[in-house]
Amino acid sequence: MSAALETEAGAEDIGTRLKLVRQIFGLTQRELARRAGVTNGAISLIEQNRVSPSISSLKKILDGIPLSLADFFTLDFSPSDNVFFVENELTEISYDHTISMRMVGRRLQDRALQMLRETYQPGADTGDAMLRHAGEECGIVVSGSITITVGVQERQLNPGDAYYFRSDIPHRFRNQSSEPCVLISAVSPPSF
Repeated sequence: MSAALETEAGAEDIGTRLKLVRQIFGLTQRELARRAGVTNGAISLIEQNRVSPSISSLKKILDGIPLSLADFFTLDFSPSDNVFFVENELTEISYDHTISMRMVGRRLQDRALQMLRETYQPGADTGDAMLRHAGEECGIVVSGSITITVGVQERQLNPGDAYYFRSDIPHRFRNQSSEPCVLISAVSPPSF
């Protein structure tokens, strides 16, 4: 291998990749240069693809992030997963006509978190049989009110009120008011 780094697609990928990595880590050219012990001009020239750094020079620059050479060349910058979802992209996962549970990112692989926009119509109830599953869950009431039972505790929550509990404790949600209740909830790990 030559002293200068080359990639299959050409040397210009190094400058573009360095700029993307620097921006992802929230660093200015000046800050990266200071951390790496090189000049600001050196970073600028590399990012403009006017010079191709040696392996040792690139390693020194990446140590300022810190990021290994292997990670630098294998980071995937393509948008492999959706990041943003408009309202009609939230997937309905409830089959009860009185309860709507719209999930964010239903089709994302390996989710560690389940985020829902839940709507409970007046009289809606998750059932006499208490829910129980692994993990933790929390939520905030956006509008209306909801009565939540967790173990032996029960409380009616109103807009701005919140809850957080271990999901292996039996729990139940009921809307005992005459208005719909909307809440935003999260469960980890996902239970659906």
